[in-house]
Amino acid sequence: MERPAAPAAHEAAEIRLTITSPEQMRELGRRLAKLLSAGDLVMLSGELGAGKTTLTRGLGEGLGVRGAVTSPTFVIARVHPSLGGGPPLVHVDAYRLAGGLDEMEDLDLDVSLPDSVIVVEWGEGKVEELADDRLQVVIHRAVGDTTDEVRHVTVTGLGERWAEAGLETLTG
Repeated sequence: MERPAAPAAHEAAEIRLTITSPEQMRELGRRLAKLLSAGDLVMLSGELGAGKTTLTRGLGEGLGVRGAVTSPTFVIARVHPSLGGGPPLVHVDAYRLAGGLDEMEDLDLDVSLPDSVIVVEWGEGKVEELADDRLQVVIHRAVGDTTDEVRHVTVTGLGERWAEAGLETLTG
């Protein structure tokens, strides 16, 4: 008798959400912050203006960090220390970086990762090597001349860390 095939080890956990306002995007960030801890890597993808920084602003609020979370496009990275003993938030915008992890080495993200929550906007192809376990957030919005605030968000947890992390709580 053959055994049933074992499930794939650490299959990706995924949820999909529809967000209809910037405040809902911030609230998603606040809810997501409850699932994060030191050592977590979060990669954000989406068109310009999709809401990546708005989501990160909510993460900062949820983590209780110091300083206004704004886009670090021109400084590449900002560190927001915790106000309450939690992990600091390292917010990286890799939009202007063309290379992979080699070009980002000067940021020392590998040194910061164990003690911080690192959020990287535009990190595809650049930071995946930092952690096998990571959270990928893809935000889709209508493009072109539109005032449509609707965003379709896919949150995918990769690796053992996210297998049982409770991503379904983000839908609440």
